[in-house]
Amino acid sequence: MGKVKIGALKTLGILGGGQLAAMMSEAAKRLGFKVVILAQSPDSPAVKLADQFFLGSLNDRAALSSLADACDVLTLENEFVDSQLLADLERSGHCVRPSSSCLSLIQDKFFQKRELSRQGIPVPRFAEASSVEEIISTAKKWGGAVMIKKRRNAYDGRGNAVARSEEEIKSAWEFLKGDAESLYAEEFCLFEKELAVIVSVSQNKEAAVYPVAETIQENHVCRAVLVPASIDEPTAVRASEIALKAVEGIGGVGSMGVELFLRKDGEILVNEISPRVHNSGHYTIEACESSQFDNHVRAVFDLPLGSAALKEKAAAMVNLLGIEKGDGIPKGLDEARAVSGASVHLYGKKESFPGRKMGHVTALGPNPAEALKTAQKAAAAIQFGAPSRRSS
Repeated sequence: MGKVKIGALKTLGILGGGQLAAMMSEAAKRLGFKVVILAQSPDSPAVKLADQFFLGSLNDRAALSSLADACDVLTLENEFVDSQLLADLERSGHCVRPSSSCLSLIQDKFFQKRELSRQGIPVPRFAEASSVEEIISTAKKWGGAVMIKKRRNAYDGRGNAVARSEEEIKSAWEFLKGDAESLYAEEFCLFEKELAVIVSVSQNKEAAVYPVAETIQENHVCRAVLVPASIDEPTAVRASEIALKAVEGIGGVGSMGVELFLRKDGEILVNEISPRVHNSGHYTIEACESSQFDNHVRAVFDLPLGSAALKEKAAAMVNLLGIEKGDGIPKGLDEARAVSGASVHLYGKKESFPGRKMGHVTALGPNPAEALKTAQKAAAAIQFGAPSRRSS
């Protein structure tokens, strides 16, 4: 895994150059570190913030080696890298956090569910899905709809399909390319709310657990986040405990997002863990004493973690999504900036397409509903990839 000497900590290496890497870079620089990244395009959002960058695939062995040689600690923006390549870097003495073993447990979602279940962490029922017939048999045994998912490299609802009949199972198999892709089946969960908890854990096992958030999804993409979630205190405590246990159970280091389902009967199930900073935690930049990005950098460098407490009673975050294919120039930006109490974050992506995350707006308030009103007012003024009433 590699050991880092405190006096030698100078440079953070980030695998990926998107908006998460950009916000991580800003946090690292505030803490006095240099940043080097591996990006797939010179137009990637984090490139302009990096002290040095390499271009290449995240699974390019030579590019990974160059990145590792240029930094003291290597961390991830996403989980789409071969964990075996990271293991090779660790064997060469490089420090990778979270570790390759943690990533290997998480990036295959079937393995992730199996490990969480093995540790007694509540998850929806799940099963292997090596054929259409196997899924049909599983669905009959469970007696309800099934969610068929790609085991790897799927996010924002891409790579998932709900099936309620044998015909739909066959269609989902074709849609998800089951003959070429590894899939698994999961019980379709009828939930009351979708929750998310950011958990930061350091190499020294110190932990910071952020408030339980409620996420609002549209077409399987997170549209808004409300903090704190409108749940009672015992439920919030239980959700926090489950999230922390899940991250610790897979040996997580850094800030990680834990998505949960709250069922109508009060049961809490882990949907999935992301081994990195997470979209549901962007509100922490303005709303918390230390953001998920600050604590991620602190955690991977073995520094004491900052407080995860809210600065005000509530916060809300609204994602800015592309409407149609077009350039990444925002329209309505001046109108959005005029909304008092709204903080607008743009990711600087060159191209917009439907559902693409182009930025976000955060607002604080006396309660989540008031904070959401402010954030939505600013967000509604901004459009990407479509004409609007007003241009900035």
